[in-house]
Amino acid sequence: MKITKIDIITRPEKLEELKEALNAIGVAGMTVTQVYGCGLSKGHKEVYRGKEVTVNLVPKVKVETVVCEVPVEKVLEAAKRSCHTGNLGDGKIFVYPIENAVRIRTGEEGDIAIIDPK
Repeated sequence: MKITKIDIITRPEKLEELKEALNAIGVAGMTVTQVYGCGLSKGHKEVYRGKEVTVNLVPKVKVETVVCEVPVEKVLEAAKRSCHTGNLGDGKIFVYPIENAVRIRTGEEGDIAIIDPK
């Protein structure tokens, strides 16, 4: 079975909504990281000690998940729906093919390593 990694980078305030949307379609596992980045928005200006400075790295969250049973399109739709505000800074989604996965505890490899054994 095909294994796919999906990285979703979005606004921190959208994290709970995104997690709920992913759980609702059966995505069981995810890794969440606080990150900083810039894209089209190029950051914003702030006054620091009386001087205007450009803050070009804005706080985001990165949600990483690996799927094989849940269709990638369902994950993309759930992420787009839950993270969309229509403003600059909504984020990006990246999709990668995964060659292999290994469950360290049991040594299982391939899609069985990421499927919930229930």
